Amino acid sequence: MLKSTRVWAILAVAVLAASPVLMFAAGDDKPADKSAEKPAEKPAEKPSLEVTTQGTLDAGGQHILYNAVAGTITVGATTGQDSQLGPDGKPQPDTDLAAQVAAAKDASQAPPLARMFYVAYFKRDANADQRPITFIYNGGPGSSTVWLHMGSFGPKHVVTEMDTHLPGAPYKLADNAYSLLDVSDLVFIDMPGTGFGRLTGKDAGKAFWGIDEDGHAYGRFIKRFLSKYNRWNSPKYIFGESYGTTRSAVLSNILENEETIDLNGVILLSQIFNFSTDIDAAHQNPGIDLTYELALPTYAATARYHHKLPQEHPDLQSFLKEVEDFAMGPYTQALAKGTDLSQTDKQAIAQKLHDYTGLPVDYLMRGDLRIAGGQFEKSLQDDTGDTTGRLDTRFTGPSINPLSETADYDPQSSAISSAYVALFNQYVRQTLKYGEGQTYLPEADFGGGFQWDFKRQDFPLMNVSNDLATAMKTNPKLKVLVNGGYYDLATPFYAAMYEDKHLPISDKLAGNIQYAWYESGHMVYVKDECLKQLHDHVAEFIKSTEAGNQ
Repeated sequence: MLKSTRVWAILAVAVLAASPVLMFAAGDDKPADKSAEKPAEKPAEKPSLEVTTQGTLDAGGQHILYNAVAGTITVGATTGQDSQLGPDGKPQPDTDLAAQVAAAKDASQAPPLARMFYVAYFKRDANADQRPITFIYNGGPGSSTVWLHMGSFGPKHVVTEMDTHLPGAPYKLADNAYSLLDVSDLVFIDMPGTGFGRLTGKDAGKAFWGIDEDGHAYGRFIKRFLSKYNRWNSPKYIFGESYGTTRSAVLSNILENEETIDLNGVILLSQIFNFSTDIDAAHQNPGIDLTYELALPTYAATARYHHKLPQEHPDLQSFLKEVEDFAMGPYTQALAKGTDLSQTDKQAIAQKLHDYTGLPVDYLMRGDLRIAGGQFEKSLQDDTGDTTGRLDTRFTGPSINPLSETADYDPQSSAISSAYVALFNQYVRQTLKYGEGQTYLPEADFGGGFQWDFKRQDFPLMNVSNDLATAMKTNPKLKVLVNGGYYDLATPFYAAMYEDKHLPISDKLAGNIQYAWYESGHMVYVKDECLKQLHDHVAEFIKSTEAGNQ
């Protein structure tokens, strides 16, 4: 999750600084074929735009034979442009798009297009109309899907230690006994401009790098994929992590209400919909104290994990319930008083915060009872000269600058990112037989001018809660599964629960949302025990939401 670390940190600085917005070439696709329904032919020896290989896996009590297809699908920047692309991803003859391409002086002046890289896994000999299909993506924004692909539900899994920096290469790649292939076909999709995908044409970044632009690109990709592989009648799911949950809210609304594609389910991991409560940017948003209240349970879980609390709390669940009650009760009431809070009451709240976070009372008083995420990460283990992780607060690393006010890096990202990137590059070339002579981009090219547009025409704030709510209203059969880690300080679990329990939907529709929390961080799957739990929850969710089970 290297991308999440860097991008979320950038967004944290920029979130509220840009009023009125809360910020936080070579060829194309092949025509559709039946490779997912029959044994694949031997892959071509030369680099190809689409390659099919075969594999086997034992998962979910099954011996699974599958086809893996690595390739690209090209989408247009608008519905009109997209409708004029042929199945090969090129403008069809005698269309306005073809004329615009022909009139362009060079490729940089042609209409913008996105060639999106994907890897799809199809269980062989399965009935496509009955077999669920799940579209999976990471977030950032600006991240490829290398993390979910190699960490969660793909047939291979990066072996990671509990909460320490991995030894150097060679890293370990193992069969994934918790792959979701036992219940669903899988499509891992890289964001436009990442992976082996590329953007072409004039102002291509502006055409695809934004909240709604990105959502529409994914919607067009899914439409083309369903046609290419004849999966229109399959049960359909989307699975997003981190900013991918933001994308899922937008995408679900686009699919339901613009593309006439009903989803069976939306699966969210490490959710954030409302960026005004981002704990990384809390100090830049004065007056929004909800940010601190929603992060407090994660602070408490983290302090307990690192044995920084003044007294032991053997049961995590009961401890968190106690902290949540304090956060939404006395803490909320105290912060709401602002400068009217008496020094006596302020001292009492600081003492209670010390009991729940381990932070010194005088530090909490000087912070006006409000400690942002980066400050907590830097301060919790100051006595040992260590910085606490952000994506996963179980991780610890040496502080780069002992005098810094906030954390200078994320120990969890530094601990595992190299293994994920190295093993994917090896796996995609050696096993999937794709990418020879090409560069894989695990994240968008920041040096090349990557910039995300957080503006929306219909709503000036960065809050996509209405998108998911609208999708659920227009498709009242739509079910949602929310997953999160107790040790995730990038997107705190209690903030996700708060967002979902405040969606503008009826009590009846609120019953369509399920929750699952794990003793892990942002990437809950880096802990094998939690990966199994995640698999089991998602598998059961899919089984219960297929046609006839809703």
